[in-house]
Amino acid sequence: MLDQTGIARRDAFLAALSRRPLVMGILNVTPDSFSDGGLHAAHDDAARRAGAMAAEGADVIDIGGESTRPGATPVTAEDELARIGPVLDALCPSLDVPVSVDTYKARVAREAVRRGAVIVNDVWGLARDPGMADAVAQTGAALVIMHNRESVDPDIDILDDVERVLGVALERAARAGVPRERILIDPGIGFGKSVEQNLACLRALPRLRRLGCPVLVGVSRKSMFGRLLGRPVDERLPATLATNMACVLAGAAVIRVHDVAPHVDALAMLRATGALSAAATGEPA
Repeated sequence: MLDQTGIARRDAFLAALSRRPLVMGILNVTPDSFSDGGLHAAHDDAARRAGAMAAEGADVIDIGGESTRPGATPVTAEDELARIGPVLDALCPSLDVPVSVDTYKARVAREAVRRGAVIVNDVWGLARDPGMADAVAQTGAALVIMHNRESVDPDIDILDDVERVLGVALERAARAGVPRERILIDPGIGFGKSVEQNLACLRALPRLRRLGCPVLVGVSRKSMFGRLLGRPVDERLPATLATNMACVLAGAAVIRVHDVAPHVDALAMLRATGALSAAATGEPA
């Protein structure tokens, strides 16, 4: 269960969603993530990277102990906790920004909250572990529900599928007692979708906002940029920046990124030019 400090951090994060777009920094404590696998697997390296992202202006740090890239080897809850537990212990008492745990396992979520995380980011949208909705409700954490698919089906209406799956997850969360005001939704760019389906989801952010929850978008360094532009992982920052700024102007509340400082600067310029306020009102900047 969240303690008073955790409740305050959770509520400050949720309140900030209505004021400005937030930057979520990605911290993968894994050996095999698609972009930064192994870079921050050592606990000290992970803690330093998290502190650096907070100093660069990240509003929240998202810690993951299992790679979600296609074809990644699943890990047990014990292995996942062995990776993230020491990092949470080092970060949560001292970090000035809230911490999110990227997991679909209820046991990992409960333990991460006990160690100081205040947000559970479930890439399987409460569908993989039947105990996850109860775990979130009982711990009091905020929740990110992401759309995911086992495989790509180019023949389906992806937007209908995203709305249906997220709707089912929202009902599951409500039955468990998770308040709607603590939930964010994520269309799951790159998860069981073709490039065209990814683009369709990005174009449809205003439609997804009608589900009544803030929208989180994660496009950082995704493979669609390689397919569309021919860029390797380490040359995808310009495409990531452009896409994330388009998402923010379309109403995304949180952008989940590897490169914090450039996104903080880009958002600052959107504010300075009036583009953000113009997007909110529908008027030209």
